[in-house]
Amino acid sequence: MQRMTMQDTVPALSKPLVLVVEDEPALATMLRYNLEKQGFRVDEAADGQEALARIAEAPPDLVLLDWMLPALSGIEVCRQIRRRSASRDLPVIMVTARTEDQDAVRGLNTGADDYITKPFNMEALLARMRALLRRANSVPTKGRLEFHDLSMDLATHRVQRNGRALHLGPTEFRLLEYFMQHPRRVFAREELLDAVWGRDIHVEPRTVDVHIRRLRKSINGEGELDVVRTVRAAGYALDTEGA
Repeated sequence: MQRMTMQDTVPALSKPLVLVVEDEPALATMLRYNLEKQGFRVDEAADGQEALARIAEAPPDLVLLDWMLPALSGIEVCRQIRRRSASRDLPVIMVTARTEDQDAVRGLNTGADDYITKPFNMEALLARMRALLRRANSVPTKGRLEFHDLSMDLATHRVQRNGRALHLGPTEFRLLEYFMQHPRRVFAREELLDAVWGRDIHVEPRTVDVHIRRLRKSINGEGELDVVRTVRAAGYALDTEGA
């Protein structure tokens, strides 16, 4: 009797859809092969314009986005993904051959949730993808968090400050949620990495600094108090004193 595997019992449409945006055919083929072998559905785009069209037509669960693309760069694609309300929370991993620290920071600043450099280990990429998908698909906790003039509705995934709607990327939302669950407590970068990104994924500590800057930019309006406090040699806290 043939043994049925877990993959055989999962309906095709329940498998996560990954959009691979890559202009190197050999790499795109390799990614498709490995991802499908791991139970993912795969769509492909060879340039930035095609990627944006694919996202609008058939929204994926995650995007693997090459930095260097013809016509429209991965950086600009990521910016446009974050500008559109329908794709604002879409998990994006930037795939790049650029290894300089400032390049990684630039990629994260445009809205990427994570990045990985070429050549990469497939197991490492899969671990990052699964971690992002778990967080994106987690069931929202019901309830409301409040701190100072900030309010967060966990059921509707909405954040306001002084009644003004704030638009946060998925990582910034989780970061603010964690801070609001533990107000005034100082967290080291490593603690934030474990709590927000997860223990099963390796992310450089500088990634925290990038997302903290993005969080500040998103929540602080003109003339408003910066409630994200940097504690020198210690980490960060959500606090109204010393901000």
